[in-house]
Amino acid sequence: MVEIIYKEIHEFKRKDLKDLFLSVEWSSGHFPEKLQIAMKNFETVISAWDGEKLVGMICAMDDGIMTAYVHYLLVNPEYQDMGIGKHLVDEVKDIYNDYLRIVVIGYDEEIGFYESCGFEKADDASPLFITDLWT
Repeated sequence: MVEIIYKEIHEFKRKDLKDLFLSVEWSSGHFPEKLQIAMKNFETVISAWDGEKLVGMICAMDDGIMTAYVHYLLVNPEYQDMGIGKHLVDEVKDIYNDYLRIVVIGYDEEIGFYESCGFEKADDASPLFITDLWT
């Protein structure tokens, strides 16, 4: 049985971040040096570890009183369906339990997971992105 340890840290090795982000095929994994800086800047970072292996993480930013935004939630596919993602979301919900709102942008295939964690899909809003700033 795998024993997952959860840590609230902001310092990560580039390789750990690269491996985790690329495990879920996120292009940001190609920029581990930027991810290292981003982790230091997030208000909340909770990571999941199997021994020395980074297997999951959730990162959130907030305005200090009303709204928190979950920016990253990812779990290595080898460790999915083990309750790690739900545990990470629950930790963020505990941290921000006095806030008015926790916001997450979920892709269509993720909506069911987020709803199972207590999030509700907005009927009158859609996420908007600018992602190709460097092209």
